[in-house]
Amino acid sequence: MREFTPITPGQASVYLCGATVQAPPHIGHLRSAVAFDVLIRWLEASGYRVTFCRNVTDIEDKILRTARAEGVPPWIVAERNQRAFTCAYDALGCRPPAVEPRATGHIPEMIVLIRRLIEGGHAYPGGGDVYFDVHSYPGYGELSGQRLDQMRSAEDSPDDDAKRDPRDFTLWKGAKPGEPFWETPWGPGRPGWHLECSAMSTKYLGSTFDIHGGGMDLIFPHHENEIAQSRAAGDGFARYWMHNGLLGLAGEKMSKSGGNSLLVTDVLERVRAPELRYYLVQAHYRSLLEYSEDALDEAAAAYQRIERFVLRASEVLMGAADDGAPALPTSFRSAMDEDLAVPAALAAVHASVRDGNQALAAADKAAVRASLVQARAMLDVLGLDPLAPPWAGGSGSGDRLRDVVGALVKLTLQQRDAARARRDYATADAIRDGLDEMGIGVEDTPEGPRWELKR
Repeated sequence: MREFTPITPGQASVYLCGATVQAPPHIGHLRSAVAFDVLIRWLEASGYRVTFCRNVTDIEDKILRTARAEGVPPWIVAERNQRAFTCAYDALGCRPPAVEPRATGHIPEMIVLIRRLIEGGHAYPGGGDVYFDVHSYPGYGELSGQRLDQMRSAEDSPDDDAKRDPRDFTLWKGAKPGEPFWETPWGPGRPGWHLECSAMSTKYLGSTFDIHGGGMDLIFPHHENEIAQSRAAGDGFARYWMHNGLLGLAGEKMSKSGGNSLLVTDVLERVRAPELRYYLVQAHYRSLLEYSEDALDEAAAAYQRIERFVLRASEVLMGAADDGAPALPTSFRSAMDEDLAVPAALAAVHASVRDGNQALAAADKAAVRASLVQARAMLDVLGLDPLAPPWAGGSGSGDRLRDVVGALVKLTLQQRDAARARRDYATADAIRDGLDEMGIGVEDTPEGPRWELKR
C-alpha cells in the first residue's frame, strides 16, 4: 500500500473497467461496481473532487458469439445488456460515473494509439491484424509479477503465424465475414479488447491519471497489456491500481459460461436491494467472497438491525437529527483510509447502532440523536443509509402505498388499544396475531406501540 497523493491536489481521477455486455449482470459483476462506488464516495467524503470514468465494452469476441447464436446484430445484444447493467447499478445504489464511454464510440482514438505504437517500434501489422511487441516494453509483467520467458502464448488470435512472438497480443483484429468492421490504414477490422481501455481512459482522464480499478481476474493479461501499450506510446497512464476480489460459488469463480451465475434480478427476488448491497460491501474489497444463501440471509438480517434503529430513532426525534454537520468517528475514518477496510468501518456502524438502541431504551433523546447522526454519516459513505436515495424513495406510487399501509396499521393498533382498555384481551391478542400473520411486527414501548414489516 502507498499513501494516496493525487496528481492535482484536491482532485482524483478514477477509471474502472466496466462490463463486457454479452449477457445480463450477475452479482459478481455488482461486487466490483459496489466496491468502487464506495471508493468514490469515500474520496468525496475526504474532500476530493472526483472524475469517475467507467467504460462499456460493446464490441468483443463474446458479444459476437452471442449475437451469432441468437441470429441478431451485435449491437442488439450490447444495447440490451447495457440497459440491464444500468438497471442493476441503479437498483444497488451505485451512482452513475461522470462519463461512461462505449468502445465503438472511440475507434478514432484507438487508431491514433495504434499509429503511435507502430511509429515508435512497439507494434507491427501482420496478416490483417496489428500486434503489440511485448519485447519492446521492458516492464512487461511487472503488475502481475510474471517473467516474460515463463508466460504462455497470448490466446487472442486464431493464428500465431503472423506474430513475431506467440506472446505478442492483438491490438487490431482483421475483418471476418459477418462481423462489424472499421476502415484503418492497416485494413478493415475491429479493436482488440485491451486497446479499448487505454484509448478511452486517457481520452477522458488525461495521459496520466490517478486510479485504475477492476477485478483481480483482469490483472493479467488485460491490465498488464493496458500498461504496456499505454506507456510504450508515451503515456504515464495509471499511478495506482486497485483490484477487487471475485465472488465465487463453492470455491469456483462465478461466471456466465460456467452455468453457475446468480443474476441480479433473481437475487433481488429473495432479498431487498440494500440488503444485497450490504452483503457485497461487508467483506474487504480485495478478499474472495464465497456466496451462500445463509451468508446472504445473515447480511440481510444485519442490515435490518441497522435499518430498524435508523427508522425508529428518526421517528422518535421527528426529524430533529437532520440539522448539523454529520460526524464520522475516528475509528471509521481510520478504517476507510486503510485501503477501504469496510469490515472495520461496519464495526463502527454497528457500535453506533448499539449505543443508539441503548439510548432509545433509556429515552435519552440527546444520545439517540448523536448516535443517529453518526450512523447515518457512516452509512452514507457505504451507500446504505435507509433514509437516503434510493432506499428512501421519492414521491411516487410506492410511497403513497406505504402511507396508506401505515395509516391502516395505526388504525388497527388504535382498535387494539381500545380493546385492551376495555379489558377485552382476547380481541387485542387476535388483532396482534393477525398483524403478525401479515408480516407486521408490533413492539410496545414507553412512547407507544411501534410496528415494522418483517421479512
